[in-house]
This record gives sequence, C-alpha cells and structure tokens, in this order.
Amino acid sequence: MACQWRIRHKLMLGLALVVGLVVVLLGGTLKGLASYRATVNVFDSKLVELHAVRELKANVLPISDLRAGMRRDEIKHRVQVARDALAIYEAKLQDTLARQRDPEGGLHEMELIAGMREHFAELDQAIDLLDDKGVSSALTRLLRDTDEIYGAIYEDLFKRIKTAKADFKTSLAVVLTIGILGILLLTGFLRFFYRWTFYPLRDLQAGVGRVAQGDFEHSIDVKSGDEMEELAAAFNDMTRRLCDMYRDLARQVNERSRQLVRSERLASVGFLAAGVAHEINNPLASIAFCGEALEARLATLFANEPSAAVRPGLGLQLAAPRQELAEQREVVAKYLKMIQDEAFRCKNITQRLLEFSRGGERSREPTDLVEIVQSVLDMVQHLPSYKGKKIDFSGVEGPRPRASAAVGVQPDGRLIAWVNAQEIKSVVLNLIVNALDSMDEGGALTIALRQHERSVELVFSDTGCGMTDDVLENIFEPFFTRSRTGKGTGLGLSISQRIVNQHGGEIEADSPGPNQGSTFTVRVPLQPPEPAAEEAPARLAA
Repeated sequence: MACQWRIRHKLMLGLALVVGLVVVLLGGTLKGLASYRATVNVFDSKLVELHAVRELKANVLPISDLRAGMRRDEIKHRVQVARDALAIYEAKLQDTLARQRDPEGGLHEMELIAGMREHFAELDQAIDLLDDKGVSSALTRLLRDTDEIYGAIYEDLFKRIKTAKADFKTSLAVVLTIGILGILLLTGFLRFFYRWTFYPLRDLQAGVGRVAQGDFEHSIDVKSGDEMEELAAAFNDMTRRLCDMYRDLARQVNERSRQLVRSERLASVGFLAAGVAHEINNPLASIAFCGEALEARLATLFANEPSAAVRPGLGLQLAAPRQELAEQREVVAKYLKMIQDEAFRCKNITQRLLEFSRGGERSREPTDLVEIVQSVLDMVQHLPSYKGKKIDFSGVEGPRPRASAAVGVQPDGRLIAWVNAQEIKSVVLNLIVNALDSMDEGGALTIALRQHERSVELVFSDTGCGMTDDVLENIFEPFFTRSRTGKGTGLGLSISQRIVNQHGGEIEADSPGPNQGSTFTVRVPLQPPEPAAEEAPARLAA
C-alpha cells in the first residue's frame, strides 16, 4: 500500500502522476495546435493553387470565345499564355507537395495536369490544321480538367477541415479528461498530504508542546508508515527515557535527602551517645554491681538466719514465720533481679548507640553463612518469643553454580562468602528476633539461602503482623520502630542496613499489607571488592 511507503516514494509517485498528466495534457494540446497549424498551411497553399487555377481558366476561356474572329498567331499566343498559367499552377502544386500540405499527395491534380498538357498539344495541332472541331474538342477538355482541378482543390480543403474537426474533438476530449483527472488528483493529493504529512506534523508539534510543558507521559500516536511514524516512535522513546531519567533523579534526590537526614541523625546520635555513655554507663554499672552484691548478701543472710527476719531497713517484719520469710525473700530477689536486668538493658542501649554512631569498616574473611544462620537459630531457641513458633531453614536452596575454592557453595553444603562474621551474625539475629516478635503463637518463619553468580541472598519470610506502605518507607530510619513489645529502640534495622551496605550489598523489605506477613531480603557479595572499588570511598571521604 502507498500509505506504507517512505515519504520519498510517495513524493516520487505524486511527481510521476503529475508529470504524466502534464505530458498527456501537453500532448493533446500540441496535437490540437499542430492540427490547426496544418489546416492553416493547407488552406494557405490551396488558396494559392486556387488562384493559379482561376488564372488558368481565365486564360483558357478567351480562346474558346474569340477563336472565330482571331488570327492563328494570336490564338497561339493565347494558348501559350494559358500553357504558362498551367505551368504556374504546376509550380504552385509542386510547392504544396514539397511542403507536404496536400492531404491526397496531389496524385489527382498531377494526372489532370498531364492530361491538360496533352490537350494543349492537341489544341496546337488542331490550330495548325485549322481544325475547328479539334480546337473546340481540345478547349472543352481543357475547361473540364480545369473544373476538375477546382473540385480536387475544394475536396482537399473539405478533407482538411474534416480532419481538423476530428483533431479538435480529440484535443478537447484529452484536455477535458486530463483537466478533470488533474482536479481529482489534486484533491486526492491534498487529502493524502493532510493524512501523510499535515496530521503527523500537527501531532508531533502538539506532542512536543506537551512534553515542553512537562507532560513526559504523553505518547505521540502516528500511523503514517513512513519517516513520520519513525520520528514519532523515536520521540516517544526519548520522552520515555526522559521520564525514566526524571523518575530516577527524583528517586536519587529522595534517597539523598533521606541519607542527609539519616546522616544528621547519626551525627546527633553520636554526640548524644558519647555523652550518655560517659555520664550514664558508670552509674548504671554501679547500680548493677550493687544489685548483684545486695543479692549475694541477702542470699547469705537468708542462708545463715532461716528463722529470723531481716533488718528493718529492708521493709520486712523483725519476727516472721518461716513461710512468710520465704515469700519476702522471693519478692526481694525478684526486685533485685529487675534492677539488674533494667540496668544492663540501659547499658546495652547506650552500647548500641555507640556502635551505631561509630560505624567504620571491620576486617572480613571467608565465612560460612550456613553456619552463621544455624548458630543464630541455636541461640534464639532459648528466647521467650520463640515459644509456640516455627522456624524453617534447610540450608542452601536452588541450583548451585560452580564456584571457586575460596567462595561459593562447597561440596559439604557450606556457602562461603567474604564477610565479617560478627556483623552478619548481628544482622541475621536482628531480623530473626524482629520476625519472632511480629508473629503470634503458631506463626512460622522461613529462611532461604540462595547463591547467584556474584552474590548470595538471604530471605526471611514470616507470617507476622505485616507492614503498611508508610512503615515500609521508613523502616530503616534511625529510631523508627513499630515493635509490638514496646521495647525496641528503632536502631536494629538501621544498623543492619549500614552493615549490609558496608559489605557492598543491599537489604530490602516487602509486605503485602497489615496482617499478611513480611519479607526481608539481604544480598551480600561473594567475592571481596576490587581495590579500585575500595579506594573510591576513601577518596570521597578524604
């Protein structure tokens, strides 16, 4: 179809049609003009011949009218004049034939001229013999041939007029037909011009205007099947790339903003942690140690005086039965234990604040991730939050690509990666504890360990309380917590994210929604980073 042609092909087709119509129109016009010119030329020559024939007849008639009273030499003179007139007509006829202006080629006229010459010879002979009858017969034939020449000339003129009329009709038909076709073709070209060129250009202009106004989602729909459609497709691809670029820039700006806020928080946390650790750690340690010493002394006191009461400063009666004394001992021991636990808990919080603010790189070495996960699972089995819940971990899952001797899946089922064991263990522990805290009794946590070409992936999927979009957006922010126990500091996931990022990996959180569980995915590289990759952060930090 023409609509699927290139623009140059369409233009060549239109040009060929226009040139063809112009050629045909020019041919019909030239044919009419040539016929007109031929008719004028024939009339011009035939009128000259007609004048010569009239002179011939005018010279022959006096011979017939005056031969009775004329002398012989005078009659011969008249005959010679008539013969000269015939010669003039013959010369005119030859000129007409030389110019190809006789429709019949002058055959009939040449025959009549030859016959008139014979008649002139007969007339000369009859005049010499004084044969009036022969003279009269010769003159009669001369006049008859002259009239026939008249008739032949008029017949040629009528034939030329008939031919001219036919040529005129043909030219008129050609001109009218080509004119109508030209109008139709011009109308069709205008329609196709709007369809192939004007409308695509209009759509392109409108699309460029909308993109210039910031509407990068707008798509230009052009179905011309030529360069216009390719240009629209290229423009759509450009706007699509621009849209993706702007989305990526917006994402980077948002991420950089979040990192800036996080850095400011880290700076404030570091300043606060240094002061808190310096001012509070010592009193907390004193409280904890005093609690331990008091607990030990009470234990000794109760052991040495089983039937006596403790001193009044402890709030107990001086004399009490053995059973009441035992109950008081349990209460005192419980409160002392709470004092110690809360003191150590406060100390642990300050220690985490210090760890969070310090950051820094730690040494890494080939480490078995399966062993790390299993050791954490052995540890959390003794936690109260583990009661009534299930943890499923079956080691490395999926296909095991061939790896080097240093890293990758080993024949004995181990998965060796270049990490810091204590940091990765802290990440795994934090994710497992968070998952256990988010689930009710009967919940299940599935841990999957998969190796890819250059990285290893740990996936923690639980059936807990899930997360909303707002929580997912801020889950890794410092001090952001939605712990159901109410004891979280909001630093565990922030520390885990920093550890994973320092390893050159990434950590992601996902949840279908509240009460639909959550999935945390941790990816860390198998191989140690290249030297250039390690030096770049140092140069940036410098």
